[in-house]
Amino acid sequence: MAHVRLFKHYLHLPFILLGLIDLVVLVFSCSLAVFFRFFGDAEFFNAHLGFIFPSLLVFAAVNLLVMMALGVYQASIEEGMSGMMLRTIMAMILSIPVSGFAYFVASEWFWYLGRFELLSSATVLSIFCLGISRVLFFAVVGKARFKRRVVVLGAGKQAKQLLQDLTTPFNRKGFTLDGFIPMPDEAVAVDAKHLINLPASLHDYVMRHPVREIVIAVDDRRRGLPLDDLLECKMAGVSIIDGINFYERESRKVALEMLTRGWLVFSDGYTFSAVYGMGKRVLDIMTAALLLVATFPIMLLTALAIKVEDGFAAPVIYSQERVGLNNRSFRVHKFRSMGLDAEKNGAVWAKKNDSRVTKVGDFIRRVRIDELPQIFNVLNGTMAFVGPRPERPVFVERLAQSIPFYSERHRVKPGLTGWAQLCFAYADSEEDTREKLRYDLYYIKNQSLLLDLLIVIQTVEVVLFKKGSR
Repeated sequence: MAHVRLFKHYLHLPFILLGLIDLVVLVFSCSLAVFFRFFGDAEFFNAHLGFIFPSLLVFAAVNLLVMMALGVYQASIEEGMSGMMLRTIMAMILSIPVSGFAYFVASEWFWYLGRFELLSSATVLSIFCLGISRVLFFAVVGKARFKRRVVVLGAGKQAKQLLQDLTTPFNRKGFTLDGFIPMPDEAVAVDAKHLINLPASLHDYVMRHPVREIVIAVDDRRRGLPLDDLLECKMAGVSIIDGINFYERESRKVALEMLTRGWLVFSDGYTFSAVYGMGKRVLDIMTAALLLVATFPIMLLTALAIKVEDGFAAPVIYSQERVGLNNRSFRVHKFRSMGLDAEKNGAVWAKKNDSRVTKVGDFIRRVRIDELPQIFNVLNGTMAFVGPRPERPVFVERLAQSIPFYSERHRVKPGLTGWAQLCFAYADSEEDTREKLRYDLYYIKNQSLLLDLLIVIQTVEVVLFKKGSR
């Protein structure tokens, strides 16, 4: 399988393997630097390995965590090896002070981490070794060792949706597509070049070709499925999966066009335990408190900059009504980034190069400083740290009428950051909002503390690389 489902969230198997390999390489590189800096004798080094191993592990874990936060592994798809290594170098440089901080916290355990010259040499060695190991890794992965060979049963509207959304270079990470098998009396919507004309049965085709998975994407199942054929394939070890579940697994979003109330009722997910609720609230409070302490000086400087630009009588904070959990309204707080008369003609979406945005507002929007007062919304419980972004009532009313299942995003608390913010740019139109809803529904369906932690870590990338800011 090219994906592993851990705590309800789909993780790409090659990324997991690469992360484990990187962890080993980082430990090896750091141990090499320690060996040449302090030991020089293999027997003496081996005798003290148990003493220095915690330090090696902390160095590797810190670097791996920062690399995840900067989107190093996703960059391998979007930016290629060069982009991945550039982010790796940036992450490892940023990790040096973090590793040094560990020395001051527990110097009796991490005795070497405070030495800058050792950290520098370990970092240089790690970058070199990581470059070599990744070239070798992708040489193997590039041969489709981790990809399943897939055939789609059906060639109608659902099948066309799969073809459009899942065969782009970004999304097609876990499978290679043989083609689409049209059903009898089905209106064919898929281009003829992607169709497979079976010379015999589906089972015969699967036996002649190393197909590992059959995706069911039939528009009208009331006309019947070749159940005997599918059972033969199932007994032969071929996986059978519904089109909407396949779409969710491969794209980490929900196929809105395929969604039905029946699927929502009978699919797994959308279940929340008391333990998860309590754990999420603890994570919210801890993360918000840490962020408040870390950013308080920035917030003071921002308030001063707004006053200097617009006058000391001008308000710094902009409070606005938003729709939250169970459609209850609350007031969200932000640093004011637009002029005082920004909405004199009514509420409209923010757009790129919006003329209503002030000079200070343009900067704080780009680096997401304008969102920092929402920390207080997290602390008072009206928002969570992770969840769908809250929207204004006037937009919610309009979108709920035109986008199916839009109101379902209010089943959880809105968040300061979220899965949609990591995966999609800023929504400034109804179509963009429809796309973000696909990611919001995936989060609501599969939310867990693991997914929340991943989103919190990867939000660093969103801030540093200005994803989705307007």
